[in-house]
Amino acid sequence: MRIRDENKVEAIFDATIQLVNEIGFAEASISKIAKRANVSAATIYIYHENKDDLLYKTYLKIKGKMSERMFQSLDETRTVKECFDFIINNYVEFILTYKDYFLFLEQIMTSPLPQKWCLDDTASLFQPVFEMFEVGKNQGLFKQEDVRMLIVYSILPIAELAKAHVQKGTQFEKRQLNAAIAMSWDAIKA
Repeated sequence: MRIRDENKVEAIFDATIQLVNEIGFAEASISKIAKRANVSAATIYIYHENKDDLLYKTYLKIKGKMSERMFQSLDETRTVKECFDFIINNYVEFILTYKDYFLFLEQIMTSPLPQKWCLDDTASLFQPVFEMFEVGKNQGLFKQEDVRMLIVYSILPIAELAKAHVQKGTQFEKRQLNAAIAMSWDAIKA
């Protein structure tokens, strides 16, 4: 049994993200990823069954990093509004700090791949968001709708604004972000 070489694992991870962002997941072959990572294709197969497995594990790793950042230092004793603001600010910070990760996720989420994958694998990573929305519903702060609908109407518009800034290479000004968060809150409040 070979010992896991974390440097090679990281190189493969980085190369996968770079190539998918540059040429798309359909064109990013194992051989191209191996060349970019400066490893052999056989090395990739030590860690991944096939290309779909590589993409899936890359997706899971990025989602894990996103979750860590979103909930880092979250004080769940704060009000629902304070938690909402905190989580969204951290989410936007993640997007703007890790642009390549975000663009990779965007490519994957607009492809047929997630339909093949069990997305429940990442749902647990974002449990604090679901819990926050449930608490908000129970307190009568939010519309009495499905939590997933509340997420779509509150968090996804901000992700779209952040994506526009990433694509244009512009800054997301604090005033603009605060206005977007206020509008998102207003969209779902009871």
